[in-house]
Amino acid sequence: MKYQHVKAFVQVADSGSIRAAARSLRISQSALTRAMKELEEDMGAELLNRSYRGVSFTDAGKALLGRARMILSTMERARNEVQQISGGAGARVSIGITPVVAITIFPNVYRQFVAAFPEAVMTLKEGFMTEIIPGLLEGALDFGVAIASRDELPPEIVFIPLCPTPLLIAGRKGHPLTQAQDWGAVSKARWILNLTNGSTGHHLLHWLDRVGLPQPQQIVQCTSPALMIEMMRRTDLVGFGPDRLFTDPLFSCGVETFAVEPKPPNATLGLFRVRGVPLTPVAQKLETWIKRAISNDNRAAAKAG
Repeated sequence: MKYQHVKAFVQVADSGSIRAAARSLRISQSALTRAMKELEEDMGAELLNRSYRGVSFTDAGKALLGRARMILSTMERARNEVQQISGGAGARVSIGITPVVAITIFPNVYRQFVAAFPEAVMTLKEGFMTEIIPGLLEGALDFGVAIASRDELPPEIVFIPLCPTPLLIAGRKGHPLTQAQDWGAVSKARWILNLTNGSTGHHLLHWLDRVGLPQPQQIVQCTSPALMIEMMRRTDLVGFGPDRLFTDPLFSCGVETFAVEPKPPNATLGLFRVRGVPLTPVAQKLETWIKRAISNDNRAAAKAG
């Protein structure tokens, strides 16, 4: 399998047609068609469905596409690493982080990073586990930090637990249920939750079911932390998430936590990497700083508690 064939294959996916991909690659349409045929022969399977409407991917093509993106990203990462080792410019790092990391330890880590690598290019992706995992598998991200459990991860991903994360219910200041102390009362409210696999909302519903407590009946599903907090701040929607999100003076302005018992079990904040894929020197340094900062922050929070 030739590198140029892989690159062309991914470009076809990104462009949506042979013609558009050929234009992006600055090669003739016939040359690109021939390259795709050679790739199919090499793989021993049809990868593309061709029609007058354009191209779509066969099941084999879809399976190859994720690996192809990973190949391109790995090659780019290798090139970047060689440049860093040889003293060349162009260091890049891309990571996915959950909001609780962004509002706690990451600002100081970022300052460290800029001081050590002023010319490096950093790309940040905000998200939960379900957004970070695809980016890792496709090679778009070097690593990620989010709430998760090993049981929910694909075998290609390594998960390194970093610290426990308490989870709380919250709503706007002055919410009628602020003083509620049991799940029966709060379950009757309207909630706003992220219910994607591995999310805090997903964990909440599973825990309530497991212990036999009443579950929320009216739920607005939301995958955006910013939108969630704004709706909680401006309506009577009740939310659920890491305690640090709802106690940070800037992020959670206008929001307060509820004293409902029993409290759900802690979640685990951890670091994700693709198994067997080494980090570049710059990404390795950033990972070390993040792990150290979370450890220090966790110790400080334990002493304060």
